[in-house]
Amino acid sequence: MPDEKKHPQQIQEEAPIEITPSQLSPDALNGIIENFILREGTDYGVVEVEFEKKKSQIQKQIDRGDVKIVFDQTSETVSLLTATDFRKLQRKTGAKD
Repeated sequence: MPDEKKHPQQIQEEAPIEITPSQLSPDALNGIIENFILREGTDYGVVEVEFEKKKSQIQKQIDRGDVKIVFDQTSETVSLLTATDFRKLQRKTGAKD
């Protein structure tokens, strides 16, 4: 019987899953955006951006499709990625568009 254990080098990343905003409750989407902002930190350069304004900016980016909500199957986490970074991750993991 073949050895079914995988060595770390053999484990392939699972493809990321895009979650559309309509798949989430408003509270869940709001929580993801807030968590992203809090993880990102508060240093926005010369001009400090208010928390609510930053939330609004990110929501607009999600609505336009510039930012994707992504579930990582490997780490079982949800994060926000730019559309470009999401496509790169899909290519890296061999996912189809």
